[in-house]
Amino acid sequence: MEETLIYAHRGSKGTHPENTLIAFEHAIHLGVDGIELDVHLSKDGHLIVIHDETVDRTTNGTGYIRDLTLTEIKRLDAGSWFSTEYEGEQVPTLSEVLELMKNTTLYLNIEIKADIIPYENIEEKILQAIRDSDFDEKRIIISSFNHYSVAKFKKLAPNIETAILFMEILLDPWEYAKTVGATSLHVYEPVAFTETAHEALKNNFPVRTFTVNNKNHMRALMEQNISAIMTDYPKEALTIRSELKKKETGT
Repeated sequence: MEETLIYAHRGSKGTHPENTLIAFEHAIHLGVDGIELDVHLSKDGHLIVIHDETVDRTTNGTGYIRDLTLTEIKRLDAGSWFSTEYEGEQVPTLSEVLELMKNTTLYLNIEIKADIIPYENIEEKILQAIRDSDFDEKRIIISSFNHYSVAKFKKLAPNIETAILFMEILLDPWEYAKTVGATSLHVYEPVAFTETAHEALKNNFPVRTFTVNNKNHMRALMEQNISAIMTDYPKEALTIRSELKKKETGT
């Protein structure tokens, strides 16, 4: 069986200000297998890497991303809310993250945050950013809770992997995923422990689960060969995976 991959959720969110370049750099340095991030559109059409629809929680500013220009967003401090150590960290663009990661071997999971605000043409813009950066498309995974967005992206770029995000226990979700062109499932942590996840894996559908921060849960999911875990504490997950590998090989 293939080992469980470890994705840094919004970078190393538990130890650094989420969705910032310093958080992504730290995750890369740790040796994770992939990074997960979120993308919105600014007022002037730039792809902004941030989780919420507003800048209120993770910067010293206020307002919706869709109502702010890139220049206005770049003026904000996205680090001090987490720790004064990170004062001056900016909100990155997707292009900046692609540039940071393109010469690594890591996977990049881009979550399209179009489930609350249906950003116009965000799928086309993301695809253009990927291609402009010369990033290896085999290392890209596009996911969203907005399955219309997933379906649209798949039509634009059939060779890029897509995943549906969901939080419920669904009946045969891999069959539903096929109808929107998705080839993997990104599930809420409790779902990863259910028969749904086991059956999906048997049907050759990768199951990646968010957000796994409990060490016992990390270990249990790795032991059941879940495809990947997304965690705010990638260093801890890497340590547990290393311990399990030593136990398995007897070294």
